[in-house]
Amino acid sequence: MGGLQAAAMADTDLTLEQALAWHLRSNHYPPVPESMVPTCIEAINAYWEDDLDKMVSLPAGVSFRGEIEAPARAIIISHHLDTWCAEED
Repeated sequence: MGGLQAAAMADTDLTLEQALAWHLRSNHYPPVPESMVPTCIEAINAYWEDDLDKMVSLPAGVSFRGEIEAPARAIIISHHLDTWCAEED
């Protein structure tokens, strides 16, 4: 169900920031903090730049395997951002 909701949010008049904030809070348990929105946007941009290995800085208080950066690929997968990485028909 979360995937369908994310797809609906990606196809609204909301800004990318608003849609991602809703998705992170509503489709994850526990909810992902809104401070991750810019990080998720950077990961999505890395996808479109064909650079999934790009290291993306994480917000204060967030770590990935003990590090303050994570590969864009890991952010996209763990935050279920595939809706924003799909080609439009």
